[in-house]
Amino acid sequence: MPKNLLDKVWEAHAVRELPSGQTQLFIGLHLVHEVTSPQAFQMIREQGLGVPYPERTVATVDHIIPTDTRQRPYADSQAEGMMSAIEKNCREFGIRFLEPGSGRQGIVHVIGPEMGLTQPAMTIACGDSHTSTHGAFGAVAFGIGTSQVRDVLATQCLAMARPKVRRIAVDGRLAAGVYAKDVTLHIIRRLGVKGGVGFAYEYGGAVLDAMTMEERMTVCNMSIEGGARLGYVNPDQTTFDYLRGRELAPAGAAFEEAVQWWRSMASERDASYDDVVTLDGGAIAPTVTWGINPGQAIGVDEKIPAPGDFSADERSTVEDAYAYMDLQPGQPIRGMKIDVAFIGSCTNGRLSDLREAAKVARRGKVKAGVKALVVPGSQQVAEAAEAEGLHEVFRAAGFEWRLPGCSMCLAMNPDKLVGRQVCASSSNRNFKGRQGSPSGRTLLMSPAMVAAAALEGAVVDVREVLA
Repeated sequence: MPKNLLDKVWEAHAVRELPSGQTQLFIGLHLVHEVTSPQAFQMIREQGLGVPYPERTVATVDHIIPTDTRQRPYADSQAEGMMSAIEKNCREFGIRFLEPGSGRQGIVHVIGPEMGLTQPAMTIACGDSHTSTHGAFGAVAFGIGTSQVRDVLATQCLAMARPKVRRIAVDGRLAAGVYAKDVTLHIIRRLGVKGGVGFAYEYGGAVLDAMTMEERMTVCNMSIEGGARLGYVNPDQTTFDYLRGRELAPAGAAFEEAVQWWRSMASERDASYDDVVTLDGGAIAPTVTWGINPGQAIGVDEKIPAPGDFSADERSTVEDAYAYMDLQPGQPIRGMKIDVAFIGSCTNGRLSDLREAAKVARRGKVKAGVKALVVPGSQQVAEAAEAEGLHEVFRAAGFEWRLPGCSMCLAMNPDKLVGRQVCASSSNRNFKGRQGSPSGRTLLMSPAMVAAAALEGAVVDVREVLA
């Protein structure tokens, strides 16, 4: 029977089936950051264990690192403690650490692909929910908890239940001003934040086929926001061209041999799926979240939906969203005032994201009273962007150009909302308090849409700015 990629990769990495019905799955690449690893390393010490495959683990620092300075010790003592811990743990266990002085530091889901660590048909685990990003390469990649970080460090394996597979085909062609971020928000809106529970999402169709690797990463990144365990795109020539020449990718004849293997692991033409969903890419508009989860999203020209537009089990969350966001059914999202604009994160902090936002930034100046940040996803992204002069474009328009890190995506570093501020954000979550203030409000959108909102001081249709 023809197989899909998940089945092939799962079977290739299965050590054995466990009495629980789970699979003991070998993990090819383990990515580590400073937040979810300290307790895992401590558990290893307490149990007298080691790290038998340190070459399969790579560490970086991203969540807690300030983006306005690299001066040590950090002002936040907890952040300094986490940084000191990962430095010590990597030294003790022989793990490669991409520290700020390495020139390779950055958000964990940015540095893996750009260095060539992330490759097709791998199993990848990381103590971070957005590990599904790496599925853009045809990897089976998922986030894990701290106790599982311990398990991978100590055994290079995990006990996992194989998910079902839903194929999501986005057909047609995206209109100008519509980006990968709009596609993934549209998918979550259509299928729901719990629609993917128990599933892996295989993304395909003409729209995904035409995307760059960085765009595919954006789509796969937010699979978890739709409830899926992971998301992936089948590897193709776009994938291979991206990986060729990367620092840690195979080289020469080994690369050509790897490509043959990678091609063989893609889903077969007649592969079976547990579910198939087809969407029209041409119908997707620039999309903005209005509520308190990524599924509460609408096109920029739409109005806030009424309670009756939702199922009965969603209505309490919807009513909560109206109150928290201070919005009313029937109110347009376009024109909603913002206080902060954030371009960055593991979802949209790559070079192509900055290029698209810079096209908008060239059209004007940041509105008076708006704080606008641009945070590259890694030191390599920052270096490339600066080589193109993008930092000068942003600064000339009134944006702050920051050092790499997770920044305002989450409240674990100094970049935070204050009070009831509204933030136009290119990140992945709009939960209550996500950006540091228990009453702060987040509107998710593409980097270009964030840049347009920064210039206007309110939500605006980027298509009109670029016209």
